[in-house]
Amino acid sequence: MSERNHQVRDGRQVRDARQVRDVFEYALLWVVPRVERGECFNAGVVVYCRAKSFVAARTYLDESKLKALDPGADVTGVRAALRAVEGVCRGGADAGQAARDEPGRRFRWLIAPRSTVVQPGPVHSGLTADPESEIERLFQLLVR
Repeated sequence: MSERNHQVRDGRQVRDARQVRDVFEYALLWVVPRVERGECFNAGVVVYCRAKSFVAARTYLDESKLKALDPGADVTGVRAALRAVEGVCRGGADAGQAARDEPGRRFRWLIAPRSTVVQPGPVHSGLTADPESEIERLFQLLVR
């Protein structure tokens, strides 16, 4: 098949016999130090790929950005909130109440709108052959 000609089967885009690209979804994690002001910055990304039963998050807290927006911000609390997102993605004991939920349900719970210091942005989608490398690519492009 040529680059422009492809087929989509069961949520997967087939380019040729060697490469299958799966649909994935992602959302940025925003740190909003003072919710009433609405100022925020990217501090992580959550990626979900149903075809691979994959959900993961990568986070990084830029403390200087946090302090610039709110000099009195609770750095330890924000770090804990970001680590909690990573824990929910990993599942098991780290996921708390979501421990037995399947990856898609954990992703949907994480991207639900909330009014807290760590908030999910809108959900975007794409195609990928490797969700593990996709999360790293998005993390480097949008967070770091």
